[in-house]
Amino acid sequence: QAPDSFPPLTNEAAVRVLRGRMKGIQGHCNSCYMDAALFSLFSCTSVLDSMLFKPFLLCDRNVQSILRDEIVNPLRKTGFVRARSVMHLREQLTEKGQCSSFTNAEKDPEEFLNLIMHQILGIEPLLKLQSGGQKEQDCYCYQIFMDKQEDLVVPDVQQLVEHSFLSSDLKLVEIPSCFIIQMPRFGKEYKMFSKIIPSLELDITDLLLDSPRECCVCGNVATLECS
Repeated sequence: QAPDSFPPLTNEAAVRVLRGRMKGIQGHCNSCYMDAALFSLFSCTSVLDSMLFKPFLLCDRNVQSILRDEIVNPLRKTGFVRARSVMHLREQLTEKGQCSSFTNAEKDPEEFLNLIMHQILGIEPLLKLQSGGQKEQDCYCYQIFMDKQEDLVVPDVQQLVEHSFLSSDLKLVEIPSCFIIQMPRFGKEYKMFSKIIPSLELDITDLLLDSPRECCVCGNVATLECS
């Protein structure tokens, strides 16, 4: 355990601490979905550090301390988290979420995020989405759904998000404070893409609802959008 607080790893420090053998979060008993989510959310960014410290209205302080002291701080300090620490968190999630399979079965990352952010910590939804002019929906992360695109052989995240929003007729109601994106799901038999290139920056200009944008013909403020 690392009870002291450690900042997220950046630049050379991230490479030095996270690269090599016995690094990352140790997998055990179908924990890969949770290991990957926790590593992505906390290893190199502080955007969601409020989850670790802020006394939210419904906050379970025991789960919060396990997340902070047994997982995030050791990951940032030494670059390694043992499987026992993640199992401790999974046992608490099983108890709080009234779902007995959190300790042994593979889950969808969205199910894990909804449980820990909404039911256990009481965090407000991070995203507001609207589809085809219907009522807006609140959520904590966005999972990319799309049909196979022949022209996308090795896509980047920017392309996947844009294609997914377009095919689902979705718009962001407002700029999100944190945009958690789940890549297309893959099984053992089928993979839509062999590789996905991370986009280090994400341009959401065209994804925002009623956002003023430039006309591609005359350069004035656009009044119509062609998908």
